[in-house]
Amino acid sequence: MVNSTSENIQTLAAEAIALLKSLIETPSFSKEEENTAKILADFFTGKGIPFHTKKNNLWAYNKHFDAAKPTMLLNSHHDTVKPNKSWTLDPFKAIEQDGKLYGLGSNDAGGCLVSLIATFCHFYDREDLTYNIAIATTAEEEISGKEGLEIVAPELPEIAFAIVGEPTEMHLAVAEKGLLVLDCTAKGISGHAAREEGENAIYKALKDIQWITEYRFPKVSPTLGPIKMSVTIINAGTQHNVVPDACTFTIDVRVTDQYTLEEVISEIKANIQSEVNPRSIRLRPSSIPMDHPIVLEGLKLGRNAYGSPTTSDQALLDCPSLKMGPGHSARSHSADEFIYLNEIEEGIAQYIKMVEGVVTR
Repeated sequence: MVNSTSENIQTLAAEAIALLKSLIETPSFSKEEENTAKILADFFTGKGIPFHTKKNNLWAYNKHFDAAKPTMLLNSHHDTVKPNKSWTLDPFKAIEQDGKLYGLGSNDAGGCLVSLIATFCHFYDREDLTYNIAIATTAEEEISGKEGLEIVAPELPEIAFAIVGEPTEMHLAVAEKGLLVLDCTAKGISGHAAREEGENAIYKALKDIQWITEYRFPKVSPTLGPIKMSVTIINAGTQHNVVPDACTFTIDVRVTDQYTLEEVISEIKANIQSEVNPRSIRLRPSSIPMDHPIVLEGLKLGRNAYGSPTTSDQALLDCPSLKMGPGHSARSHSADEFIYLNEIEEGIAQYIKMVEGVVTR
């Protein structure tokens, strides 16, 4: 059995930080992650851990996998956004300074990824586990792409529950809002603006937007609060003297665990005149019970439970899932992104304690 002394944690953290530096210094924009996928493959090969690949995704199982046991999943992503223009440092150079590690993807979600990999390695050889442990290092999370976790999930055994690595300061995001993007079209009849002709599609759209602004879904989530609808794009008209016959607008809907995406779409369609076309119904709300063993283990360590308004690959999992990881969400996608080195060591230690409390009971 691998020991869990502070010396072992320090060794795992040192390996994780070295891996993270390699990932930072290898560009991995969404859909362009083949080089970081190779780094991850080389890491697992060096550890003697067999793995599977599909596109730019890699996954592996504990050495003594037993199909009769339930399986927990550890997941995080290795793709990044593109650096914004405000960077003052080289985003592809891993720079250690004042206890921080700077670099693109260091916080979102490299620190989480390498900490989960370290946790997986810690348990890899254990024969006394009551759960199997799978790890999936996946692509395209930053663009909610279809060739990341979505194509890996069907290849996995049934998952009892998952930990999804995103920067939460190691607090427990026990629920996460789903996302609906609705493209709407109000239809009118064109005419000359100088005469009483036509039906102005903008006015029809404004009535619908007024309803969207004022409506409150009756069921409120205890962890996520109310559903939030925001009109974020509107387009109409071709020239000043023509009454527009169409007005398009887009609604960003953050859906809670109190409703299915289909229920929300039906409610909106029943109350507005405009045509409503969802771009996708893939990004569903997710949650895990407050009395789930992995949540209880986190609470024992003094971590807080909360509902997250942002989406992640959790939305693609059809099982109870907990979002948590080292780092701070405010640093994600920011210029001169960084993670504190001690956040990685502390994150590994906490992951191990929580998982230990579940897989050895």
